[in-house]
Amino acid sequence: MKAFLMLQDGTRFYGEAFGDVKNTVGEVVFSTAMSGYQANLCEPSFCGQIAVLTYPIIGDGGFENYDLNPDRVSVKGVVLKELCESPINWKNRCDIDNFFKKFGIVGIKDIDTRALTIKIREDGVMNGMICIEEPTQEQIDALKSFKIQKPVHHVTTKQVVKYDGKGGKNIAVLDFGLKQSMVDDLVARGHSVTVYPATTSADEILASNPDGILLSNGPGDPKECLDIVQQVKQLVGKKPIMGVCVGHNILALANGLDTFKLKVGHRGANQPVKNLATGRTYILSQNHGYAVCEPADDKVASVYFRNVNDGTVAGLEYKNAKAFSTAFCPYVLPGPMDTQYLYDKFEDMMEGK
Repeated sequence: MKAFLMLQDGTRFYGEAFGDVKNTVGEVVFSTAMSGYQANLCEPSFCGQIAVLTYPIIGDGGFENYDLNPDRVSVKGVVLKELCESPINWKNRCDIDNFFKKFGIVGIKDIDTRALTIKIREDGVMNGMICIEEPTQEQIDALKSFKIQKPVHHVTTKQVVKYDGKGGKNIAVLDFGLKQSMVDDLVARGHSVTVYPATTSADEILASNPDGILLSNGPGDPKECLDIVQQVKQLVGKKPIMGVCVGHNILALANGLDTFKLKVGHRGANQPVKNLATGRTYILSQNHGYAVCEPADDKVASVYFRNVNDGTVAGLEYKNAKAFSTAFCPYVLPGPMDTQYLYDKFEDMMEGK
C-alpha cells in the first residue's frame, strides 16, 4: 500500500506501508546503528518516536524476540530504505512485517532515508506523520502540536520485580525504561537486583536498605519527571548512586544542574565519548535526545566523560555524595563491552572505597 511520511513543516517522503497499516504521529529521529535493529526497536527509549534507521537494508535476521511485554515496545513508527522480505537466521521466529503487526508498529519502506536524515540533521528533530491516506486538517493540527507526554511513566514496570544473585550486593534499580541486559549484567556479577517503578518513593527504597541505587536508562525529557527528581533528591547522599542515560539527567536535576534538548540527539552504536581522567575514547551505543548543561560550579560535580562529536557532557562525578552518572549504559545490546569497568566503580562505591 502506498504511503508517505509528512513532516510538520509540510515536507513529504513517499514510500510503501507495512506492519500495522494506519496513520501515526511521532517525533522523527534517526539512528545510525548498522546492526542490532531488534534490540533498538524493542527498547523503551524510542517511546513516542518515529525511528529512521539509516542502514540501507533492515530485517535480514528477522526477529528472535516474539514474546515481549507490549508495554516495552513503544516506538510509534519505523522508516526504512529497504525491507528484507526473506530473513535468514537460525534464531528467527518471525519476519519484521509480522512483528510490527503484532505490536502495533507502523512501518514505511522505500524511503530515501539519506535525504530524510540530512533534513533532520540540518533542521533538527521534528514531528512527523506516517500516512496511508491524505490527512484531515484536524490530523495536521494534531501533528504540529504533538508532544510526547511523560514517556517514563508509560514504560516503567508496574510492579516490583526481584532477581536473586549469589553473594553480591543488594541493588535497587529505578526503572525509567530499563534494558534487561543491565539487570543480567548485575546478576551475573552476583548481585541481587530489585527493580522498582519509576514513581516509587525514596522512603520505600531506603526502607529496603539497598547497598546501592541504579537510575536506569529511558525515554523523553527529564524535566517531565520532576516528581521523580524530587524523590531522587532525597536519595542523594543516603546511598551510592549510579545513573545512566535519562537516569544521568535526572540525577543532574536532583543535584541542581540543568538539562537541554539536543538538536538531533545521540542515537546509534557509534557515539564517541572520552574519559577525561584517562584520555581514552570509547565508541558506544546511545539513544537519547537530552543532555546535561555544563556544571557552573565544580564544587557540585566535575565532568567525567565528554562527547567527542559535540563536546556535550557525557558523564559526571558528584562531589557532595557517592554518586556518578553517564549518558550511556556500561553495556547494552547492541554495543561494546569496553565500559563495563563502570560497574567496578559502582561496586567500589558500595564497598566504601
